Amino acid sequence: MAAEESRFAMIVTTKDLFKHAYGKYAVGAYNINNLEQTVGLFRGNLGKKDKNEEPTNPATSAPFIIQISRGARAFTDKRFLEAMIRSAEDVFPEAIFAVHLDHGTEEVCYECIDSGFYSSVMIDASHDPFDKNIEITRRVVDRAHDKGLSVEAELGMLGGVEEDISVDADHACLTDPDQAVEFVERSGCDSLAVAIGTSHGAFKFKGKQSLHFDRIEAIQKLLPKFPLVMHGSSSVPQEWVDRINAAGGNLPQTSGVQEQEYLPAAKLGVTKVNIDTDGRLIWCAVYREVFRDKPADFDPRSAGKPFMAAYADFITHKNKMLGSAGQLESVRKSLGVAV
Repeated sequence: MAAEESRFAMIVTTKDLFKHAYGKYAVGAYNINNLEQTVGLFRGNLGKKDKNEEPTNPATSAPFIIQISRGARAFTDKRFLEAMIRSAEDVFPEAIFAVHLDHGTEEVCYECIDSGFYSSVMIDASHDPFDKNIEITRRVVDRAHDKGLSVEAELGMLGGVEEDISVDADHACLTDPDQAVEFVERSGCDSLAVAIGTSHGAFKFKGKQSLHFDRIEAIQKLLPKFPLVMHGSSSVPQEWVDRINAAGGNLPQTSGVQEQEYLPAAKLGVTKVNIDTDGRLIWCAVYREVFRDKPADFDPRSAGKPFMAAYADFITHKNKMLGSAGQLESVRKSLGVAV
C-alpha cells in the first residue's frame, strides 16, 4: 500500500471501531497533550516499550482512540498536536485508531469537522435542557455525517472537574434509560456518553464505589447494539498517587473506577472508555522523581524517556483490562486494512 493510502487507512471513525468491539471489549480513549504522551500512547497500543522493541506484539496490540480536548487544542496551537499525530502515523504504520474531539462545544465541533483531520467529534450539550441538548446534537450530527464523521453525545451529568468542566455531586445525575432512547432516536448520534456512576478528575470517590451496572443493563436493554461511552474512567492507582506524594506532591487519598469493572461494562455495551487522569498522574510522578533524584540535570529528555516507557506500559496494561489487547489484527481484517 502506498504511503499516502496507508496514512489515511490508519485513521478510522469510532463507529468503525465500535462495530468490532461491541459486546466483546471496550476501546481505550486516551487524551494527549504533548509529544511524550503521543509516543508512549502509540508504543503502548502496539505492545512496545521503547523505539528499539520490534516487532509489534500481536498479543497486546490494540486499536485505540486519541482524544484531543478543547484545553489541549488551546494549550499552544492545535496544529502542533495534529502534526504529531500525522508523524506518529508514519512512525507507527501498524496502528489503527480514531482521532476524537473530547467535550466539544458546537462551534469547536464544526471547526474540527471542517478541518478534515478528525474522524470523530463529541458534542457536549449535557448541561442544557433535554430538548436543547437534542437540538444542538442534531445540528452537529447532520454536519458531521455529511463529511463521514461519527458523533458522540452526552446525556446525564458526571460529577467532578476536568479542565473547564465542573459539576458538583449534588447536581450530577444518572442517565435515564427512557430518555436515552428518545435522545438517540431524535438526535441521530452514533454513540452516547452515559452517567453511570463515574466522575471526572483525580478526586473521584471516597472509599470504594462501583459502577451502576443496573443502569447500564437498563439502557442496553432499550438500546441494544448501540455503543455506550463511559467518561471519567481513570482508576487513579494508589501507586502513582503515593509516588507523587513521595516526590514532593500533595495529593489527598482518593480512588477511581475499579479496573475489574471495565470488561463487565463492555459486555453490556460500553464500547469506549475515557482515560485521562491516570496519564496525568504518571507524568507527574515520573517528572517529579527525576527532578528529585537528579537535581543537577537540566536535560528535558531525562524525564521524557522514562515517562514514555512508563506510559507505554500503562497503556498496555489498560488495554488488557479493557479486553482490547490482542484485537488489532482482527480489527485490521474486519476493516480490510493492510500495512
